[in-house]
Amino acid sequence: MTKIITITMLFICSLMAAQNAKLTVSVSGLKNNTGTVKVGLYNSEGTFLKTIYKSLSSEIKNNQAAVTFENLPAGEYAISTYHDENNNGKLDKNMMGIPSEDYAASNNAKGFMGPPSYKDAKFSVSKDSKIEIKY
Repeated sequence: MTKIITITMLFICSLMAAQNAKLTVSVSGLKNNTGTVKVGLYNSEGTFLKTIYKSLSSEIKNNQAAVTFENLPAGEYAISTYHDENNNGKLDKNMMGIPSEDYAASNNAKGFMGPPSYKDAKFSVSKDSKIEIKY
């Protein structure tokens, strides 16, 4: 009986693991190779640009960068990314609060007089996927 329970649990765990996906995010159009690219992944409209679900950073080579998020449950996500040219770990802004470092979002969403909306940046992940973001 113990063997049956163990085998059943292993089977259920393998099914759960099979539902997770990889998401590769490629960023291009960076103006130089200085600093790093920070990529934030958000999993809901309520947390978009407030609370990051997962984050990664990458070195820049040939004005491009790429990161891969592993073990993502199927679902809806959005990405915000910025070019941290001075490697201080934050998106620098001028005195008026306008970003002074380049930034972008998934679907190349742009905001009007402010940041892009979750509605414009969201996308679905159900299997291993790749998205491209251009600065």
